[in-house]
Amino acid sequence: MNYLPQLQKLFKKYGKKKHPLEYRNIYQLVVMVVLSAQTTDVLVNKVAPELFKQFPSMKHLASVLPEELFPFIKSVRGFRKKADWLVRIAQALGDKKNIPLSIKELTELPGIGRKSANVIIREAGGTPQGIIVDLHVLRVVPRLGITEETTPEKIESALMGLIPEKYWNDAGMSFSHLGRELCRPTKPNCTECVMNTICVYCKDNNLI
Repeated sequence: MNYLPQLQKLFKKYGKKKHPLEYRNIYQLVVMVVLSAQTTDVLVNKVAPELFKQFPSMKHLASVLPEELFPFIKSVRGFRKKADWLVRIAQALGDKKNIPLSIKELTELPGIGRKSANVIIREAGGTPQGIIVDLHVLRVVPRLGITEETTPEKIESALMGLIPEKYWNDAGMSFSHLGRELCRPTKPNCTECVMNTICVYCKDNNLI
C-alpha cells in the first residue's frame, strides 16, 4: 500500500507542532529530554522551572556535583543517574553553543539515545538524520499497519525506508501527537483521525 498520500495529511496536521516539553533554549531542551526518559513530559515541565532557576546555564550545571540536582528532580524516575548524566554532559560540552546536532555526536553523550537525539535535532531545527520513535509512535505505527516491527530501532528503520527524508522531522512528532491526542491505548478516537481510512487497527476492530 502507498501510505504517503494519507501520511501527508497527518504531517500537515501535526508536523510543525512543537514537542510538549516547555523549553526556552537548546540547553533547556537537552536537559528536559534527558529527564523525560521513562517520565511524563507533564512532570518534567513541572520540575524544570525551579531547576533552571538554580542552574540557568550549562556552565552552571558543569560546576556542581550530581547530588546538588537531587532536590529539584527527585520526583523524576531514575533521578540519580539522570543527575549524573546531566552533569557529565555539561562538563563535556561546557556551553550550549557546543551542543551538537548530529545523531553520532549526540548519542555519544551519556543518557542520550537515538530517540532523544532525534527530538533534540528536530526541536533545534537541525537536519533530520532519523525519525523520532517514542512510546506513542511504538503504539501508533503498528496499529496503522505500516510495519509489524515492535522495537524502536526496527520501526525507525521501516519508517525511514517508507517516508522521504524531507518529512523525517515532521513524521515522528506527527505520529507522537496522534498517539497523545487520538490514538490512545484503550480508547482511540478513530472518527477524528485523518488516518482512519487506511488504519488496520480501526478496520479490524470496527471502530468507525
